[in-house]
Amino acid sequence: MAGEGKKLDYIFLFSVLALSAIGLIMVFSASPTMAMKHGDAYYYLKRHLLYLVLGLAALYYGLKLDLENIKSKALPIMAVSVLLLLLVFIPGVGRKVLGASRWIDLGPLSFQPSELIKFSTVLFMAKWLSEKNFKQAIWCLPILLLILKQPDMGTVITIGAAVFAMLFVAGAEVRHLLALAGLAAASVLFLSLTVAYRMRRLVAYLDPWKDPQGVGFHIIQSLLAVGSGGIFGLGLGASRQKFFYLPQQFTDFIFAILCEELGFIGGVGVVILFVLFASRGFRIALSSSDRFKSLLAAGLVSWITLQAMINIMVVLGLIPTTGIPLPFISYGGTATIINLFAVGIVLNVSRQTHPPIPPLLKREGGEGKTPSNTPSLHKRGGEGAYGRRG
Repeated sequence: MAGEGKKLDYIFLFSVLALSAIGLIMVFSASPTMAMKHGDAYYYLKRHLLYLVLGLAALYYGLKLDLENIKSKALPIMAVSVLLLLLVFIPGVGRKVLGASRWIDLGPLSFQPSELIKFSTVLFMAKWLSEKNFKQAIWCLPILLLILKQPDMGTVITIGAAVFAMLFVAGAEVRHLLALAGLAAASVLFLSLTVAYRMRRLVAYLDPWKDPQGVGFHIIQSLLAVGSGGIFGLGLGASRQKFFYLPQQFTDFIFAILCEELGFIGGVGVVILFVLFASRGFRIALSSSDRFKSLLAAGLVSWITLQAMINIMVVLGLIPTTGIPLPFISYGGTATIINLFAVGIVLNVSRQTHPPIPPLLKREGGEGKTPSNTPSLHKRGGEGAYGRRG
């Protein structure tokens, strides 16, 4: 294990804490109407605050974790995650909400295995790709079929996109990446056209005003929320769409409420924080001299960033509706805890000290040459990260 540096990447940490604080405020603002069904206007706020405390504890644990140890346990962690994913289909154990079997019932609380499988897949991929075993890594992809069975297309797209990003960083050949991207696009289109509720979402995306009280209702209400906020918003707590107009006000569509109450300025502020999160996260990943840690950090940052992009694009009507939360901001237990645990691991990678990169030696003729002990990430001569071939 590499030694630890003297300090964390505090800018990366700031972006996460700022997003989490905004999330807590927005859950407080967006949830009281639905919370009154439980007889307490602060019902969801209290629970989210508990999840946030547990998430920060998970962040600290990830920060202190021995990453070489967790690498050796990648396969058992994946096996446990798959087992938990299967449990959601067992009556009496799994809990179905709005026709989706995504939760394991734990009495007053619930657990969502698909959130854990995101982390497990990134860890599994990082282990095998760091050993340049591409065929072994691809074996995680059939697990996506279990998530489709729930059904949860949004999670499948998020995991698939993160896997694609990791393959890119790991140096997969461009022709293989293009083939994989084409296959993924064709699969998403096929699943959208052959499943009735997904087809309705696609129709609503193309023309929501054709059926404003039916399939187009969600996206229209989301756009109304975003548009009515204007530049500076209606003010915190002043949203009108949260009063039973916009569904999932404090989960999947919380960004719409944020834009309604905090306006264009608030929405752009959140986007900037995610850009900061992504830029610093990838900087941490690409600065690591350890292949496994670099891939792990890149995968974790890709997963969270891509999920945020998908959620925001859905809210703005740029892509068809799919049910995934906005990381760090949406209400949720499993997602909040696991997202912050992932952040702790990225910060763990940032603490590792790296040997300085030797100056490039000059070849005869002036072309650069990298010494043999320099990580391949820094090679020149037409190769990208880890020797990617064009």
